Amino acid sequence: MTKPLSPGLKLAFPVIITLLILIDQVTKWWVIERYFRLRSFEATGESIDFLPWLFSLRMEKLPSMRAEMTPWFDLVMAWNKGVSFSMFTSESTYVAYILIGVALTLSLVFFYWLMTTNSKMTAFPLVLIVAGALSNVWDRVRFGAVADFLYFHVGSYGWPAFNLADSCIVAGVALLAYDGLFLEPKRKKGYVP
Repeated sequence: MTKPLSPGLKLAFPVIITLLILIDQVTKWWVIERYFRLRSFEATGESIDFLPWLFSLRMEKLPSMRAEMTPWFDLVMAWNKGVSFSMFTSESTYVAYILIGVALTLSLVFFYWLMTTNSKMTAFPLVLIVAGALSNVWDRVRFGAVADFLYFHVGSYGWPAFNLADSCIVAGVALLAYDGLFLEPKRKKGYVP
């Protein structure tokens, strides 16, 4: 049987989630305000500092843009109004509210799971998923869409644009699946702490 996670570690989870959200938001701010806003003729207003930007509601969405960085990587300004990798995209305002509600509900469920698990190998992916989901929710609240800016491609074939929060969610889900499929059965037999 596994021993419970220490209270100190459990107190660290919200701090780590907050730090991951801040890192994601800083990268979005830099791409939007410091990189693309300065290169867009259509953008209105001056670039703003991070904290006022972070807490401003009803932010301007810059137009779609693309800057080639390498033959296989571009910075893009893309707005995802759907779920991960722009699936189920919709222009409806109601869909944005539904996605916010679903993401917040799932975040609460995963956070409860995080605070009740006794496995570090389960906790780490849950931290990633909650942080990524909440950071993208904050984008939806402020912009009505999620800011995506990383675009990898080979010739005309490319992976859909994404951001660091998306990376946290995908990594978290993959690690959680690995944990559930391979480590949890061993924990039940007493082989893995």
